[in-house]
Amino acid sequence: MLEAAWTDFQANIWLYLSMPITSGLVGYVTNVLAIKMMFYPTEFVGRPPFLGWQGVVPRKAGKMAGIACDTLVPNLVTEREIFERLDPDRVAEELEGPVLELVDQLIDEVMSEFEPTIWETIPLRIRDMMVRRAQQDSPEVVAEIMDQIKDSIDQVFDLKRMVTSTLIADKSLMNRVFLETGKDEFVFIGRSGFYFGCVFGLCQMIGWTFYKGDFQLPLFGLMVGYLTNLVALRMIFRPQLPHKIGPFTIQGLFHKRQKEVAQDYSRLIADEIVTPRNILEAVLTGVHSDRVFSLIARNVQRAIDEQAGLARPFVALAVGSRKYIQMKQTAVERLVKRLPETLHVVDGYAKEAMDIASVLSSRLEQLPPPQFEAMLRPAFKEDEWMLIAVGAALGFCVGVTQLLVFKAIAVTPALTGAASIIGVG
Repeated sequence: MLEAAWTDFQANIWLYLSMPITSGLVGYVTNVLAIKMMFYPTEFVGRPPFLGWQGVVPRKAGKMAGIACDTLVPNLVTEREIFERLDPDRVAEELEGPVLELVDQLIDEVMSEFEPTIWETIPLRIRDMMVRRAQQDSPEVVAEIMDQIKDSIDQVFDLKRMVTSTLIADKSLMNRVFLETGKDEFVFIGRSGFYFGCVFGLCQMIGWTFYKGDFQLPLFGLMVGYLTNLVALRMIFRPQLPHKIGPFTIQGLFHKRQKEVAQDYSRLIADEIVTPRNILEAVLTGVHSDRVFSLIARNVQRAIDEQAGLARPFVALAVGSRKYIQMKQTAVERLVKRLPETLHVVDGYAKEAMDIASVLSSRLEQLPPPQFEAMLRPAFKEDEWMLIAVGAALGFCVGVTQLLVFKAIAVTPALTGAASIIGVG
């Protein structure tokens, strides 16, 4: 029997040698396909609800965004800590030029709209004096508003909501969070699929040499598609801590890269998500924007009244108390509406002062293994069974194809004789 098997192997050597290569390719393709299916396409393609596919991460955008937030807030950074790093006086200094220009525009607009006759008859010198008086206290008002926002930051800014809404609105960005966090791990999954597949293929080759059951090739294909994914995931996350086995120290690939992952993740978060621009928009247009509006309104209206000084009763008398109040409200509304564009001039200073990337990186490096693993592991856990099942099904189909190819190839006389000997035996 051994001699017959060896004769068969020699006669069909290329078929046998193709088994490890084919098995390796199956392992590689199924693993890479599983990764692609986790993230793409970002929108559903096909006929909902069952005939089609959407990447697991984009399909569960809300849950995935929540997981990212649970890692970020409040374990690594809080709303108060972000704003505590901003110096109100420095912010006022950075804003001085744009705010003075904005005040000039608003005074001209509001006066021209409500009292065009009075405004046109006032000499330019007097108008300039009024504008300069209004501008004089603007930096102080800005600094005071910043102080008040810092004092009540928990009531006017929700960092977790901002991060969640940003990620849900941009599913490709959410994909990037996971893909860049685990970039080396995803490459490893594909390559390991090939290596492990080749090993399984060698076992398949040896088994096929001595026993040629029709079920064998499809079964091995299924096992390759199933096991290569499981083994790769195991090696990525386990063991969490360095574990010494003889002269070797083993540790899960993701945990071994904690410092590098911390730097990449922090840079992405600071550059794309927790940015001064996003924070500002969240404060001014988020769910608590009415509180911010009221805070700014109180300060600006008070500043207008103080600047009017002794002339306030006469101003109110000249334009009417109701119109005077309307003018103040209109000025505040337009000021708040233009603030996002105006305040972007402090982005450079704010990013440097907040230093989100450094803060996150240093703290991520110190995260305990279970919390650190939670940054990437959920992307695999969601519908993991489905991805593995797809890999197993693909491997099974390749095994069936292998069987059909083997049976279709003409059997050599030596193989026929060997089969007869095995049958008689």
